[in-house]
Amino acid sequence: MRIEDIFTELPVLETERLILRKLTPEDLDDMYHYGSNDEVTRYVTWNTHRTLSDTKEFVEFVLNQYRNHKVAPWGIEYKENGKLIGTVDFVSWQPKNHTAEIGYVISQDYWGKGIATEAAKKIIEFGFENMDLVRIQARCFPENEGSEKVMQKAGMLFEGVLRKSLFIKGKHWDGKVYSILREEFTSS
Repeated sequence: MRIEDIFTELPVLETERLILRKLTPEDLDDMYHYGSNDEVTRYVTWNTHRTLSDTKEFVEFVLNQYRNHKVAPWGIEYKENGKLIGTVDFVSWQPKNHTAEIGYVISQDYWGKGIATEAAKKIIEFGFENMDLVRIQARCFPENEGSEKVMQKAGMLFEGVLRKSLFIKGKHWDGKVYSILREEFTSS
């Protein structure tokens, strides 16, 4: 299995409330809405978007990833209003090891509604059913209780803390690691 085999044409995935799809230039304002919020970006690996140009640069990077058939995020569109409210993706994929890591970010307007869990479960299902994965993991900063709850609700089990394993925004952070194995996953 090669990355190009899956990501030549990023498939649209659908859940009860969400459409997971490619980002488009039309998503710029919606992405800036959450990407410019310091609360949203507190525990992610990228910096808060200070200007619309920051968001445009990121969207252009993602569009280039799509064009080059590389791993890139799905935009999370909320069906009820058609807004882009976040992204979810495989932040890394090791086809030879049949493992991957997922990541997600959701607009603060939608926190506490199970949206991130719904999106995470869908790409976990996709990974096991379409990418020949046997293990999917996610990491979060120990302080990020919301992300930790998403991992738990997605069926992931706590493995431990990787001490000072992340160098982000000028400092070292511990990373809590959760994972799920193919045989533990049941799509629901």
